[in-house]
Amino acid sequence: MAFGKISGVVTAIATPVAENGAPDLERAVKLARFLLDNGCDGLNVLGTTGEATSFSLEERKRVMTAYKEAGLPMNRLMVGTGAAAVADAVELTKHAAALGFAGALVLPPFYYKGVPDDGLVAYIDTIVKAAAQPAIPIYLYHFPGMSGIPWHVALIGRLLERFQGRVVGLKDSSGDMAYARAAAAISKEFDVFPSTEAALIEARSGTFAGCISATANLNADLCQRAWSTGDQNALDAAVTIRKLFDGKPLVSGVKALLGHIHGDLGLARVKPPLAAYPAADRAAAVAGYDTVRAKKVA
Repeated sequence: MAFGKISGVVTAIATPVAENGAPDLERAVKLARFLLDNGCDGLNVLGTTGEATSFSLEERKRVMTAYKEAGLPMNRLMVGTGAAAVADAVELTKHAAALGFAGALVLPPFYYKGVPDDGLVAYIDTIVKAAAQPAIPIYLYHFPGMSGIPWHVALIGRLLERFQGRVVGLKDSSGDMAYARAAAAISKEFDVFPSTEAALIEARSGTFAGCISATANLNADLCQRAWSTGDQNALDAAVTIRKLFDGKPLVSGVKALLGHIHGDLGLARVKPPLAAYPAADRAAAVAGYDTVRAKKVA
């Protein structure tokens, strides 16, 4: 099986939630199609914005399968498969490989803190060996603010040397651009994606492979103009939309604004322990978003 290579504007797609708390597969597929048709080069399924760790193993597998059965272009989709238990990470990664996802995005095991590098290498080793047929590409997910465990630069170098051709990239959600640049400098073959669309102009120079952004759920068309043509006005508008959530809960905020954009309040539902976006914050986000869109960036 040939796996696709992802680059450019990648949305960390939200996972719609049904009234009973299960993933809403119909809405999930509809949103994915919309994003792929409106500026997204790819999607990152079941990441932080996708509330992956709030869903059970079987629920995560059902979401993955729904995208495949809907006929979505799997070569444009990567999927989060990290878990606290390595056996769960293996099962999710093998499922992703069988379905033809372009890559598996792997958080470090996130319960125990201060674990040695040897333990993290063993975690990746177990996943790589178990998901060898077909050999799905592995992307590291660096989000120490959530996981409490970094994929630090020296460890990345060690992983690349040991798992050459399998560990192929990294999503950096740390917000530390110096770290992102250092990770990208390890190898020209190692694809680094900052988590903010603000990095897209720099990415065009070849430093990064693109971005993987939560707010690209809302501004992918503007992001694509920045990525494909270097349109600074479009990027400024995209970043203005992103800044609507500064200091606010990002996942519930993105979902609240998705509900407004698509005229479907069901898209705003979140899974516990997240809570609905406060009404006042939603009103401010809607007003800010509508103002940006009314300007019709030239």
